[in-house]
Amino acid sequence: MGKLTKNQKIANAKFDASKQYRLDEACNLLKEITYTKFDSTIEMAISLGVDPRKANQMVRGVVTLPHGTGKVVRVLVLCTSDKEEEAKAAGAEYVGLEDYIEKIKGGWTDVDVIICTPSVMAKVGPIGRILGPRGLMPNPKTGTVTMEVGNAVKEVKAGKIDFKVDKQGIIHSAIGKSNFTAEQIADNALELLNTVIKLKPQSLKGTYIKSISISSTMSKGIHIDVKSLNAAV
Repeated sequence: MGKLTKNQKIANAKFDASKQYRLDEACNLLKEITYTKFDSTIEMAISLGVDPRKANQMVRGVVTLPHGTGKVVRVLVLCTSDKEEEAKAAGAEYVGLEDYIEKIKGGWTDVDVIICTPSVMAKVGPIGRILGPRGLMPNPKTGTVTMEVGNAVKEVKAGKIDFKVDKQGIIHSAIGKSNFTAEQIADNALELLNTVIKLKPQSLKGTYIKSISISSTMSKGIHIDVKSLNAAV
């Protein structure tokens, strides 16, 4: 194990890694132990007591964070010509169809979200093997397959994100940037938690939310006391 930097030593002295904190305490503490020179990403990890291998226990959804993600989201809209102006007016960086499908077949995936209209799904389907592993495949359940492409672009730009439990039963999601205030981080965290709680599978027996932690790029995770959230979520 390499030597700890001066900042890492200072950060480690500020909190107890074995302790669970209230959400507001954790958000304030996270601000104190984040020392990166760049605007690092704040992430939340929610460990669920579900079995993702069972279809009726798959937890997936969308949420619009009240303060956005702090990230510039690059959007590609795949649509027919009659929807192009609507997509461009809403702020989509890339708009088109055939040319972009060919670019993607060639390996280009330099976007964060892809939105398309239902009428072009037959053409988008064949590139699913490229988009799927990168989390870019449009899906009606996340609002990225829609006729209202303008609204979809605006929502994504405003902080709408989709999340999905992984094979280990954990939801990982970015909830802001280190330049956010502690209150903004807490607001975003609560919005995500509220959404996840509403998606609790009816078939689940036992504990749903097992543990929660938040961290910033290169920081250690701070564990949140789930019981302290009962009145808030």
